[in-house]
Amino acid sequence: MEETLHSPKVEDIDLLKNLEKISSLISNRVLKLEGFILKENHKEDLEIIIFKGFSSSTTHPIEIDLEKKVIAFKFILTNFKLFKAPLLGTKNNFIRESKKSVFFLNQKNWI
Repeated sequence: MEETLHSPKVEDIDLLKNLEKISSLISNRVLKLEGFILKENHKEDLEIIIFKGFSSSTTHPIEIDLEKKVIAFKFILTNFKLFKAPLLGTKNNFIRESKKSVFFLNQKNWI
């Protein structure tokens, strides 16, 4: 299970899958997750974008098999940013951010 800094550890939740479910219901939002992957005593930056129910990583390969975890490595998420879609270079689409993973598990926080 992924865990985040500044958030309670949630053992029985697959955080990314639950965020994808909410994202699929609110198609005009993009959630950007920032953190790092722990690999052999060093950290690698991690960025995941969730849009229309799908996750994509801009920094690492991800798993597209629905039966597997999106990221195969142990990772820690440190920041979550919500944007209005579509992302336009000429417009500020930023809505809000949180350091707590559970904040965006509440669908009302996506509006």
